[in-house]
Amino acid sequence: MEIKGFYDLSVPLKTYMPIWPTNPLVNIIPVGIAARDGYSVETYFSATHSGTHIDAPYHMLEDGATVDKLPLSQLIGEGFVIRPELKGKEITLDMIKKKWKKEYDGKIILIHTGWDKKRGFTKEFQFDFPGLAMDTVDFLIEHHPRVIGIDTLGIEPYDHSDFRVHKALLPHGMAFIEDLAGLEQLTEGKKYLVAALPIKISGASGAMARVVAMDIY
Repeated sequence: MEIKGFYDLSVPLKTYMPIWPTNPLVNIIPVGIAARDGYSVETYFSATHSGTHIDAPYHMLEDGATVDKLPLSQLIGEGFVIRPELKGKEITLDMIKKKWKKEYDGKIILIHTGWDKKRGFTKEFQFDFPGLAMDTVDFLIEHHPRVIGIDTLGIEPYDHSDFRVHKALLPHGMAFIEDLAGLEQLTEGKKYLVAALPIKISGASGAMARVVAMDIY
């Protein structure tokens, strides 16, 4: 197998970086400094849903699978990027259907909006980001992508305070990747090998992840 390209799709975790508005901010503190102590080491504090991260079903379902129970066969596999034509905050069924191909069924689907380039403590980045509309749910259940990723802070708009899309899709064995970055590196419709590997935190609703796409096809 020849790997012709590696593409890092993850946000670097930084102290006080913009994240989901109600979550505690990331805090990384050096407690060992090589010049002083002969070694370097840091403490790290954040919510498990900070930066690029995986949502497991347990995030919204009391009896859902936790992030450490997600099978590797779900998190590693063929993946594609799609670029819906955005109008407002909702990515609608019509927008998704215009981009969908039969070969996307059951695969890892990454939604590129370009929102990662807006990162900052602004109303636009943290509250006005686009996400899946409720009218996409039945279509996505039927075509069952194993993982859906997006380069915004949430798979659905912030205005969905009841998390209706999360709660409709997670019971069907899907997982989500939120706060991706760098999807402009990928060619729409081209098949990649995608690996989205969360930290294996026992019993957690989600975890930070390093997500990469590899060009092997």
